[in-house]
Amino acid sequence: MIGAIKEAQKLPFRTFREDSVRVINTCLDGVMVLEPRVFEDNRGFFMETYHRGKYEGKILRSVFVQDNLSHSVRGVLRGLHYQLHRPQAKLLQVIRGAVFDVAVDIRRGSPSFGKWVGYELSEENRRQMYMSEGFAHGFCVLSDLADVVYKCSAFYSPEDERSLLWSDPDLRIQWPVRDPILSLKDNRSPRLRDIALENLPEHEGSDTISSVGRIPLFSSSEQAREDRQIS
Repeated sequence: MIGAIKEAQKLPFRTFREDSVRVINTCLDGVMVLEPRVFEDNRGFFMETYHRGKYEGKILRSVFVQDNLSHSVRGVLRGLHYQLHRPQAKLLQVIRGAVFDVAVDIRRGSPSFGKWVGYELSEENRRQMYMSEGFAHGFCVLSDLADVVYKCSAFYSPEDERSLLWSDPDLRIQWPVRDPILSLKDNRSPRLRDIALENLPEHEGSDTISSVGRIPLFSSSEQAREDRQIS
């Protein structure tokens, strides 16, 4: 299993718009960065954070059934979490502060098994991150406070929840935090190589419809350059 774990390769990218939503495909099939159109003037701004007619069936196939709000302080790291039998696709956005958001492909049989991508989501860049079912998800907080809102395609199921060690050395996730604030459960999660295959979700193909371009994986040190490139 562990021999399949490799870092995602850097690839060229292109972007496109789908009904006023800029879609940026990442190097992981099933993970996208979305930039909804923002209407801004001297009063402030307005944006659609989700429109079923524009998202569902055109950009992605997930049907969302639950909305969550997570409030955290600087240095908190939550993850890496997934559900096994009731996997959740997620659409995330930060409405206060900034986080480094990470998705890890743990779908057995996936060509990108063990690879990860990470992007900064903030109230300033107003980006969203979408991941399909079968990814482990986590984020760390870069600002004093952060509020993360996200949609899920399946209801939260405590008995079905699983976790993956945030600092798994085989994954080599480049978290931009040294000594994160962790829950006891997250600190004791297993490494990917120690999780039995039957306790990992199965790869069933991508549920993202758009596949025009790719953007590369980058570390926190490359963040500023990458943001300038796709802005």
